[in-house]
Amino acid sequence: MVTVPLSDLVPEYIRRFEAYVPSKPDAELMKLYGCSRLFRLNNNENPLGPPPGAQEIIKRFPPIKASLYPSGDVYFVRNKLASRFGLDPDQFLFGNGANEVIAFVIKAFCQEGDNIVTADKTFSVYEWVAEFSGFKTHLVPIKDFAFDDEAMLKAVDGRTKIIFICNPNNPTGTYWNTEKMTRFLDRVAGRQIVVIDEAYCEFVSKPDYPNGIKLMEEYPNVVAFRTFSKMYGLAGLRIGYLVGSREVVDVIRRTCVVYSVNGVAQDAVMAAIDDDDHVARTRELVDTEKAYLDRELRALGLEVQAAEGCYVMVRLPMSDTLAYRKLMTRGVMIRSMTGFRFPNWIRVSIGRREAMEAFIEALSTILDKTDRGASGRVSS
Repeated sequence: MVTVPLSDLVPEYIRRFEAYVPSKPDAELMKLYGCSRLFRLNNNENPLGPPPGAQEIIKRFPPIKASLYPSGDVYFVRNKLASRFGLDPDQFLFGNGANEVIAFVIKAFCQEGDNIVTADKTFSVYEWVAEFSGFKTHLVPIKDFAFDDEAMLKAVDGRTKIIFICNPNNPTGTYWNTEKMTRFLDRVAGRQIVVIDEAYCEFVSKPDYPNGIKLMEEYPNVVAFRTFSKMYGLAGLRIGYLVGSREVVDVIRRTCVVYSVNGVAQDAVMAAIDDDDHVARTRELVDTEKAYLDRELRALGLEVQAAEGCYVMVRLPMSDTLAYRKLMTRGVMIRSMTGFRFPNWIRVSIGRREAMEAFIEALSTILDKTDRGASGRVSS
């Protein structure tokens, strides 16, 4: 029997792509690093959890429903959101987290030889999905921690199909205001699909922050991404969505995988959507603890990037991967930023005061030991 080498079956763009390796479960990490408790400050999760109504839905979810397929097109949630935003239900598409809807859009509009444009230091899944789908990514350097609109326009060529803008940006927290966004969209002039990723939009209360869903009225080439993972604390149930014009969404729907959003997630979202009190409580916690964190980090003499969103970035006088390991031994889990092309920076999710104090204490300790080690004294 003739056997074809596996490498002959694998496309070149897959061979050059490295798989993303997620972290181990918390219990395994605690054993590995020898800590008795772990503050998760790495994934921008809501420390308040889901809204109370959604928690009750999750607790009372009838076991028999686990044997039934969920609504394939997330029917009730689509209709509820359509009513909330004054849109047609067919303008919404749901996926198993926002990552899946990113893939829907890229598969819908890109073909061999096409490319996407985005920033070099932003949410990396736009680049990953394009690259492992065989499409090129034009990465534009950020400027002053923000997307550079002029440079992005220059990066667009005749094969660019999609421009991805993370607003506010993960991990820097910067955003384009309404004036800058509309000016950019005017210059794109409908030649590309412009995706505005608003995963953290509920954390922004600035009056000049643009609403991607409203922009679609004037710019039908705009697609907005939103999620229930962050503000609504449903990351573990994996549910995100996109909104666009009927014409654009009708195209994207052809690549949409039905039944990918589970029944528990759909029911929980129905209870979460209208809980404005939960949004207000979360915002208050994030604003208070972000201010505390910013103050304490600057007191340590560190450079801090604390803008919008439920996270801050911190520049360390040491390797971010080394800092990750040292913090883990003290029960604090952060995100090292080398993978975001920010070497020696870490991103810290905003949590309750106990978690913030634990992080500051742990970071102070490892920085003190680093300083004493560098000065030639013996480190304990």
